[in-house]
Amino acid sequence: MIRFRRLALIASASALALSLATAVRAEAEVAAGPYLAARVASAHSDYREAATYYTQALARDPSNALLLESAILAQLGLGEIQRAVPVATAMLGSGRESQVADLVLLVDLAKRGEFDAALERLEAGTTVGPLVEGLFRAWAELGRGQMSEAQTAFDEVTEVQGLELFGAYHKALALASVGDFEGADAILAGEAAGPLSLTRRGVIAHAEVLSQLERNPAAIELIDKAFGNEPDPTLEAMRAQLEAGEMLPFTVVTSPADGMAELFHSLAGALSGEATDVFTLVYARLGEYLRPDHVDAILLVAALLESQDQYDLATVSYNRIPRDDPAYPVAELGRAEALIAADRMDAAIEALQQLAKSYPDQEVISATLGDVLRRAERYEEAIGAYDAAIALFGEESAGQWPVYYARGICHERQNRHDSAEADMRKALELQPDQPQVLNYLGYSFLEQGRNFDEALAMIESAVAARPEDGYIVDSLAWAYYRLGRYAEAVAPMERAVELMPVDAVVNDHLGDVYWSVGRKREAEFQWSRALSFADDSSEADADRIRRKLEIGLDAVLAAEGAAPLAVSQNAD
Repeated sequence: MIRFRRLALIASASALALSLATAVRAEAEVAAGPYLAARVASAHSDYREAATYYTQALARDPSNALLLESAILAQLGLGEIQRAVPVATAMLGSGRESQVADLVLLVDLAKRGEFDAALERLEAGTTVGPLVEGLFRAWAELGRGQMSEAQTAFDEVTEVQGLELFGAYHKALALASVGDFEGADAILAGEAAGPLSLTRRGVIAHAEVLSQLERNPAAIELIDKAFGNEPDPTLEAMRAQLEAGEMLPFTVVTSPADGMAELFHSLAGALSGEATDVFTLVYARLGEYLRPDHVDAILLVAALLESQDQYDLATVSYNRIPRDDPAYPVAELGRAEALIAADRMDAAIEALQQLAKSYPDQEVISATLGDVLRRAERYEEAIGAYDAAIALFGEESAGQWPVYYARGICHERQNRHDSAEADMRKALELQPDQPQVLNYLGYSFLEQGRNFDEALAMIESAVAARPEDGYIVDSLAWAYYRLGRYAEAVAPMERAVELMPVDAVVNDHLGDVYWSVGRKREAEFQWSRALSFADDSSEADADRIRRKLEIGLDAVLAAEGAAPLAVSQNAD
């Protein structure tokens, strides 16, 4: 059943895509300059620029179907549905067919409460796919006050193979929205219970229904069964209210327009990762337009924009979550990630520092702040953030190892080797044989010139767990090299370069290994490659590589006061 449902959803997106394809006219007819600029912007999901240039192109060629449809998509990507309405009206008024234009006008009618007009459009032949059309019709009937017709329309959707669960879920929401909580519970606890209990929105809806039926213990049990002991902030707040004996209001759908918003949000969520991001974003934006306070829709829009590298637009969406909403910390964490991706590290750190002050009892915020400070190489501040996160830990669990590991890295970068080792060993105590930790600690021992046997054993275990990880394979080769087992170092170091061919450090290491076995011309070639890959983001020491190219590794080691390499039997 789930497979049929997924196929039906993908078919909805495919129909929307086909609508775009049929709108294309000869590009020679389009104003070349703005059109080409708009196409480039669209290819990069730059909806703001695309909207600007498509508008300019339309001023020169207002009847071009390709421009009209593309302009609608750009405005939808921006969330400017009101600006898309006149474009959609013009397109359909000229006799063009467009599913996306039909969707825009139907949603706008629903937003304005004109359900009779929306149904008239559907009766006139507007086609927006069986799922959207069926559920939109049902909610519109409810908007007209025709509950019997609405239930019939919901039932008709449930009779379509692959859409049964969607029809049943929305019928339950409709019943709950008019106060029939017994009827809603019968559906949510019936045949649809299994699949719906796996969705976050389904759990929230059913928990609110149960609370309205004065069954708070059952609602708590439902939340715990679905999300364990670590629900997200919204569910945690709901759970606290339920435990306090409060009756939860039914908020998932409070009006027919809310029901339609839930339809588009559900569709976008189900299509995420299955269909083209632009079409998924269209549905998410329509849901957000119908219900501006739909927090889950806002967060989905932000996530989709991030996946398209539209970080400024994503930040705008995250900023829409109010401070008093339980999801606000989640939104701020998302906003910080978007700021980082947009190369605004200082702004991200400031946002996380403020968030940590406002929510000092949430370890995930302090840990995330530590991660960002570590990426910014502000290690001392990062240690303080990790200290705060660790202080909030309750009972020890395997999931805590990353925080100790990350704090250990900061201590190591500050040359506090004992503290670094203690944190790394704590991480291994919580998560034995964790490859990242084994590799980092083993490599640190090599660089410090101690615990060679333990370091080699650690790195060998890490390689066994992740044989395709170039950094770990490099560590194994470097361990052989530091132990004077030069011939054994060649094969794994060559493998590391295969796995990471443009990494400056790994190529530099291969040069050292080649030199150690007497393959000096090959060593010089690898050092030259390493130098070509070295930049500000690389940890390779470019000056040292140049010295090796000028005077050889032996002379560099002698100048550094290091022990000379053992004599190799393989000379050029």
